[in-house]
Amino acid sequence: MKSVLYLRIASILTLIHSILHTIGGVFGKPPSGQAAMIAASMRYRFEVFGVMRSYSDFYRGMGLGITVALTMDAAILWLLASLAKSDSACLRPIMAVFLMGYLALALNSYTFFFSGPVIAELLIVFCLGAAILTAKHADEQEPQSKQSGLKAAQL
Repeated sequence: MKSVLYLRIASILTLIHSILHTIGGVFGKPPSGQAAMIAASMRYRFEVFGVMRSYSDFYRGMGLGITVALTMDAAILWLLASLAKSDSACLRPIMAVFLMGYLALALNSYTFFFSGPVIAELLIVFCLGAAILTAKHADEQEPQSKQSGLKAAQL
């Protein structure tokens, strides 16, 4: 498979990760024992840089921040796939940054959360690694069609 396809799959997996994170992690209803702890964290408020906040405010705000970041990542990976059609090898450093970032997220999720995000992030890492390994320079790319191959041969 081409790196374009792997990047598209990584993009879709990242968007799914974002949606499930938002539904379950940010707006999901916790079990009763956890709900009591969350209610307590909402009651205790303290001043931070002149604004009254609770631990729950920070938790919800960071959760929504992760949703925004994952959604942006999905969009960027989709755009990178479009760029990879012409010269995917030049995108290897960018793909490597995303790969390392999602590997770090998987480690973080393994340490502090549960298997769902770990699996999603490792699938994204696999797709990014495959995209890097299948990336080709423009002169190594297969022609889009026979006609474009003929035009290239005439030049």
